[in-house]
Amino acid sequence: MEKTKRRNDWGLRFIKGMFIGSGFILPGVSGGALAAIFGIYERIISFLAHLTRNFKENVLYFLPVGLGGITGVFLLSFLVSFLLGAYETIILWFFVGCILGTLPSLFKEAGKKGRGTKEWIIFGLSFVLGFLFLWQGAALFSEVDQNLGTWTIAGGLIGLGMIVPGLSPSNFLVYMGMYKAMSDGIKTLDVSVVLPIAIGGIATVLIFSKLVDFILSRWYAIFFHVILGVVLASTVMIIPIDYTGVSSLGYVSCGILLVLGILLGAFMSRLEEQYK
Repeated sequence: MEKTKRRNDWGLRFIKGMFIGSGFILPGVSGGALAAIFGIYERIISFLAHLTRNFKENVLYFLPVGLGGITGVFLLSFLVSFLLGAYETIILWFFVGCILGTLPSLFKEAGKKGRGTKEWIIFGLSFVLGFLFLWQGAALFSEVDQNLGTWTIAGGLIGLGMIVPGLSPSNFLVYMGMYKAMSDGIKTLDVSVVLPIAIGGIATVLIFSKLVDFILSRWYAIFFHVILGVVLASTVMIIPIDYTGVSSLGYVSCGILLVLGILLGAFMSRLEEQYK
């Protein structure tokens, strides 16, 4: 019985890793937010901030998460360009549903150490500022050259998406005109793309994880309400507004995938409660 539970737990962490990995390459989705939603964000930050503390135990715990993340990134790199190109509106509604389904879990996590007027104000401000920043994002960035330096910066953004829940690095890569090239580079294992992204991401995570760990230890409720506001803002931002060429069946498909996404997100949250 215990062996079966451990095996199920390993599989659950692998699935979580796949979802978290998807947050690195799906616009509007944050790997860090998904890690927070699935209840492993704090442990990731603590491990990265104190690598030598319980090293073996943490490595064994995060091994299926890491393998799942790598699997998720590579599988989705094959699908994301095609799906978003051919069925963008419908697929985006699925993404919206996935996030909506997990928001109750994140809301509960944010209030775990108390929620008062100050936290509600911070949540509201975070939502408004996050929405305005993402809305104006297209004006802040123009297409940039794709080289060693810019791919390293892209990796840094992805790293920030891991340690700052709610930040979706793919949004910025889309604005910078690098998203499609990144997906193609990962799909073909292009070293000139994958290696600098990995270097930038790892360096960013190692440098900033201690800062985030410090913030969590002192301002937990405030930090998570900021996350909650930004996650909600990023969800609003990916709601499709262009329905050109969408048929009646397409509208129905949008609704069905929204519901499926909500159910999937809620299901993953319930699994987390079971194994937490």
